[in-house]
Amino acid sequence: MKPPKHRASTPDEGTPGVRLNKYIANAGICSRRKADELIAKGLVTVSGKVVREMGYRVMPGEPVYYQGKEVVSGKKVYILLNKPKDTITTTSDPQGRKTVIDLVKKAGSERIYPVGRLDRNTTGLLLLTNDGELSQDLAHPSKKVKKIYHVHLDKPLTKKDFEKIQKGISLEEGTVKVDDLAYPDPSEKSNIGIEIHIGWNRVIRRIFESLGYRIKRLDRVIYAGLTKKDLPRGKWRFLTKKEVIWLKSFT
Repeated sequence: MKPPKHRASTPDEGTPGVRLNKYIANAGICSRRKADELIAKGLVTVSGKVVREMGYRVMPGEPVYYQGKEVVSGKKVYILLNKPKDTITTTSDPQGRKTVIDLVKKAGSERIYPVGRLDRNTTGLLLLTNDGELSQDLAHPSKKVKKIYHVHLDKPLTKKDFEKIQKGISLEEGTVKVDDLAYPDPSEKSNIGIEIHIGWNRVIRRIFESLGYRIKRLDRVIYAGLTKKDLPRGKWRFLTKKEVIWLKSFT
């Protein structure tokens, strides 16, 4: 069965209820286009009945379920932060240190969480959201979410060690194989660009430490196709609607 074509919704101000695909999207399950597919496959129920009607409107109090779990619709928040050094990637810190949540506290009253982690001295892109399903998908290794880091080493990376990293480095959890490795400036071999999708704790630092290098600075410059363009260190912004849809393509 072919999924239905996605049609732009027409203005319906004053019409009671919320279109089912919008209700599902607002709950952070997926995009409206993907929601149409779920509805067509009979995976969504409203008030205990399977609904396949694309234009069905959910009325206040009607319970909506997807694969046995209740869908709770609400405002979802998606924030991109250019994390500075000496900031903890957590929602709170018992030692009173500055956290990433402290940096985005003016974003609104919704409770949001960081997706994945950047250690205290790692800078760069960090996504924060209250969309639990999207957060889980982006953090799962099977999704192979692209993360690119700019690494500044304490000494030039030799050709021999460059090739070792390309072939795979053995760490406690297993062998790490990077997706790409390059010298952004061939004349400065202590600066390395590395692409990886594995999310093991401190994995970038451990790769280089295992070969006798010390990382002086580590900066995440790309996350899931999002960049630091026009986003200074320590600043944040809301994602655009187009960016949110792009992220949900990983689900």
